[in-house]
Amino acid sequence: MATKKQIILPFVVLGIGVAGLVGLSALKKPPEEKPQVDMTPLVSVEEIVYQPMTFNVDSYGVVNAKYTTEIIAQVGGEIIYLDPNFVKGGFVKKGEVLAKIDPSDYESSLLDAQANIASSKASLVQERANAEVAIREWADITNQKPTDLSLRKPQLAQELAKLKSAEASLNRAKRDLERTVIRAPYDALIDAREIGLGSYVSKGSLIGKVLNTDKAEVRLPIADKEMQYLQAKGVGTTVNLYSNFAGSKHTWKGKIVRSEGVVDSRSRMTYLVAEVDDPYGLNTNKKELRYGTYVTAEVTGLEAGNVAVVPRHLVVNGAVAIMDAEKTLRYKPVTIIRQDGANVVITDGLETGMQLITSALDYPIDGMKVSLPQDRILQKEAEKDASELAMEGE
Repeated sequence: MATKKQIILPFVVLGIGVAGLVGLSALKKPPEEKPQVDMTPLVSVEEIVYQPMTFNVDSYGVVNAKYTTEIIAQVGGEIIYLDPNFVKGGFVKKGEVLAKIDPSDYESSLLDAQANIASSKASLVQERANAEVAIREWADITNQKPTDLSLRKPQLAQELAKLKSAEASLNRAKRDLERTVIRAPYDALIDAREIGLGSYVSKGSLIGKVLNTDKAEVRLPIADKEMQYLQAKGVGTTVNLYSNFAGSKHTWKGKIVRSEGVVDSRSRMTYLVAEVDDPYGLNTNKKELRYGTYVTAEVTGLEAGNVAVVPRHLVVNGAVAIMDAEKTLRYKPVTIIRQDGANVVITDGLETGMQLITSALDYPIDGMKVSLPQDRILQKEAEKDASELAMEGE
């Protein structure tokens, strides 16, 4: 039969175990609460600004001379003189002598023509005297009306014709003699010279090629959809031309003087022609715009009024995402009047000061809450300050 001690001992051990468990439970710290994670999407924004804008139309082209002239020999002979500036790349003034052809034969022809003139004049004087004698003699013989032949009118007409022919020969001889001196037709840049000193040229031979330096022309292709942004189809408007010169970018101003009036069959472009005065800076101090230079062009267009410029990729189905004052995403329909490269030009639908959302969102929904990165930073700083105060209180 169990003793009293044996009966009490299990209860004592059980009590000690329960007391130990209670003590351990009292020593254990409660689990820390995890901070609530803010799942509001972060966005970047940009303030909408309406401001005046002038439409510009971009183009490109190659600079060429307004006038290009091939100089052709009008008489034949030996080249006896060449101007030192008559070389490729040389500049010459209007009327400057470029070359001379041996004038000996043409001087002799001029003397012959002058002699023929003198002879014809003498013959004409003699024939007029003969006509006067014939008139008197006819009057002495009869009172009848004289015939033209009896008055020597045919002979007089023949002498007049000979004189006119001699005068024409004289003029021709003078012109031929003048043409032995080859002059520049205008202020020009020498593009080519096809003759040398002592060479022989015949009538119609190519002497050289010159380019006018008073004005340069640039053909600018314009797409049909861009023509709507130009006043008077571009004619009369200013144009800025850009290109590199001596390692740096330079700008030249020009003016659209005409449209070629047709659509190019291959490029489907309309060509406007711009003119630049004094491209080589011969009469001014501006940088030279050399022929053959490739330039980009900016043609001044219409006044657009107050508009906002927005990146094109932010426009979805004709609307853009805006963050309102309550930091809520809202879609605003917009009116687009032009696409300009990576941007679009908006005239209506937005207001100055609105916050345009520029960052990409995975699942944007109208009315969803959004926040800015700086808001998240301020929130973390506030939580950190609260935590530090709590630790100091303990």
